[in-house]
Amino acid sequence: MPKNHARKKALADLKDEFGIKHTCAVALLDHPDADERETLAAYLEMYVDVNTYREAVDYLRQEQNDPANQVMCRTCGWTYGMVCPECTKGCGCEYNCTGWRHQEMRAATGDHDDDPNACPECGAGGGDPYGECVCYGYEAVGGAA
Repeated sequence: MPKNHARKKALADLKDEFGIKHTCAVALLDHPDADERETLAAYLEMYVDVNTYREAVDYLRQEQNDPANQVMCRTCGWTYGMVCPECTKGCGCEYNCTGWRHQEMRAATGDHDDDPNACPECGAGGGDPYGECVCYGYEAVGGAA
């Protein structure tokens, strides 16, 4: 009985949170892939034009089938939509490329290996001369950090 009660509460929460009907909440709760379930919930929350479970699944399948979202390199995980037109490999494995796509992706991922002056942990002090690294705390008077 408690399991059934928990399911009813979960269904009620989904209906209230996303404003969906009972059948959509059941389908979302019973979706077999947990990662996809989270993505579907995010679509229902984010997009105004996605109002049902079926619309969310259709949008997910459209995203998955889009050639730009297909993984081109299993090592770095770059997709064809991220390809760099300025280097021979075209993916994130090419560390010597100074192309705009590589700079853009390094900034987005927090990878600061390309700047010798930047802190390897947080990237502070690299492009920003006033950036202050706070990765290694200094001990204050009395031994407390």
